[in-house]
Amino acid sequence: MTRRLAASALAALLLAVPVAAQQPAPAPTQPIAQLSYAVDTTGVARLIDEGMNRSQVMEALRVLSDSIGPRLAGSPAYASAVKWAQARFASYGITATSEAYDYGVSFERGQATAWITSPFRRQMNVWSWAWTNGTQNKAWEGPVVRVNISTPESLAVYKDKIRGAWLLTADPADLWNPDGPAMTAADSAARRDRQQARMAAQRNANQGIDSTRRAQLAQFRVDLPYLLRQAGALGRITDGAKDFALLTMSGSPRSVSPLPNAVIGHEDFLMLDRQLRAGMTPRFSATIDNRVGTQMVKQWNVIGEIRGSEKPDEIVIVGGHYDSWDLAQGVTDNGTGSMAAMEALRIIQASGLKPKRTIRAVLFGSEEEGLIGSAEYAKAHAAESERIQAVLVLDNGAGMITGQALQGRNEMNQLWIDLLAPVQSLGGGTPLAVRQGNKGGTDHLSFIPQGIPAWNFDQMTRGYNHTHHSQVDTYDKVPEWDLRQASTIMAVTAFELANLPGAILPRGAKSEAQSFFSNLRPSPGLERVR
Repeated sequence: MTRRLAASALAALLLAVPVAAQQPAPAPTQPIAQLSYAVDTTGVARLIDEGMNRSQVMEALRVLSDSIGPRLAGSPAYASAVKWAQARFASYGITATSEAYDYGVSFERGQATAWITSPFRRQMNVWSWAWTNGTQNKAWEGPVVRVNISTPESLAVYKDKIRGAWLLTADPADLWNPDGPAMTAADSAARRDRQQARMAAQRNANQGIDSTRRAQLAQFRVDLPYLLRQAGALGRITDGAKDFALLTMSGSPRSVSPLPNAVIGHEDFLMLDRQLRAGMTPRFSATIDNRVGTQMVKQWNVIGEIRGSEKPDEIVIVGGHYDSWDLAQGVTDNGTGSMAAMEALRIIQASGLKPKRTIRAVLFGSEEEGLIGSAEYAKAHAAESERIQAVLVLDNGAGMITGQALQGRNEMNQLWIDLLAPVQSLGGGTPLAVRQGNKGGTDHLSFIPQGIPAWNFDQMTRGYNHTHHSQVDTYDKVPEWDLRQASTIMAVTAFELANLPGAILPRGAKSEAQSFFSNLRPSPGLERVR
């Protein structure tokens, strides 16, 4: 999931992929009129029985995780995973296809090693930010320098310090020591104050900027890694932004950088920060062997479908992204969600029940690089947008479903209460809750601009703050009961929506599709910088 958990690292990059932020829904000033639907629960007991007692989701996830492994978009492993998913759907008696789209250049991660060489010598845990150049497989060593390079003017101030240096461009992530005393109310308030101060500073920096200056700064952010490399910088050092030396990986083919970017553990980043604040000059050495492609490559969405018996041209979509990062196995982000969508179709197919509308499972490609696969799917299927009943996405880790956020469609509160009523017994002792709120950072967002009702289920965290985009996103972190439950609830609610009496659900407000990337290219001559 492209989430705000990576925000500190992304902000440090300045030019990195914008992450869709989760914004709280405004409090209603008056009661919201509820749409009334008679949810048909016929057959739901059979779906629950099949999903909870004869599940195949963990075995599918095991094969995906242990035989194919991580599925970085643009990699041979992702291509293998596409073929495997089509065959797996077919083994369930479900018709499946794949749809190709233009993606971007490929990225092949090589080995990376790093050392602090002064004031003492010690190896560091390091991975390269994706779609950034390496060090030509040589050790590049230099002093660590803190710089504030948010504007062209600030870059000019630091230009003499940049040559031959590794750059810290952001403060450490604001994490709490997990082995220390628990946060007090005062600690929480202080953290909120720091967050609000940073947001206020960002707002103030953007105030009073005219369109010319805004365009200048946008171009500068695109040019920055090229300008830094041109000025002789060795690379950036980025905070992994997690406890216990775990890292938060990101990057995109839409923001390729010639500047190496070494992502190190939060503890080591804090050490470098302390050394600099104490007036010391730590030295850092890294050897990074990456290969960034030069030609556009294709990627694919995988689509399985159970055709509707009465309204086959109307569609309910269940889905989750199928690509992953490559530091581990890509299990909780998002092998779980994509296999749950596949399992939801298997449950319905195995039950023998016939949905009135078509139910389609879409395993979206290249979500991690900015929702590319789902955006391409929504664009390619725009002619169907008025006939898509709803989109249900699962992409918040390995935990059980705990309810649904209404994503601004608060008039559907009662509908969701009724959809979840037959599966309340699967709440693990806690009611499945329907709440007002918006969720960001995953593939349901690609459908909302077309007015399609689209939601991402709430889930129990189950350690997702640690596994997300990190080296421990592995199969053993998945509670089997939770994934059975999530797959079953997805199957039940999709089936209920497919059988909902009456016309298609009302459309929401339409808007321009959200862009997660700048369309700007580096200024003339900079693309040759290496």
